[in-house]
Amino acid sequence: METSKKQPLHLGPEDGPSLSVVGDTYRVLISGKETAGAFATIDMLIPPGGGPGPHAHATIEESFYVVDGEIEFKSEFGTVVATQGSFITIPKGGVVHSFKNKTPHTAHLLCTVVPAGLETLFEAIGQPVAAGHFLPPPPMDEAFIRKAQAAAEKLGQQVFPPHYLD
Repeated sequence: METSKKQPLHLGPEDGPSLSVVGDTYRVLISGKETAGAFATIDMLIPPGGGPGPHAHATIEESFYVVDGEIEFKSEFGTVVATQGSFITIPKGGVVHSFKNKTPHTAHLLCTVVPAGLETLFEAIGQPVAAGHFLPPPPMDEAFIRKAQAAAEKLGQQVFPPHYLD
């Protein structure tokens, strides 16, 4: 007798690919490859001063749970500071948003995207790093922004210049 049930997935605290993306460390806990594109979940460590620049993804809903620390979320609708236990959702539709750790301590976020896809951008612009370790952020010069914009456009996403929401 055949079954269509899938075995549960278990990852240890350092399992799953870790990527350095703009100086942050993102560990992909489950990707669209494992969920048939339904969702992806990414464990994010954001060092002091870290966080991605302004970006948008019209077809992806992105949700964040602040496990530890404090993060400033900006969007075209304003700014909010999210502390431990806070939950933020960026709805589908292409809202331009960014976040930044303005504290002297590493922030820890759990991010889920529905449907999956954002993790493929991280794979395109990031580089492998050991779990829990950080690489210096790349220079946010025109060459990097063009590379990020080109990768994002292929995936139906947009990347904006660093001070777009200021």
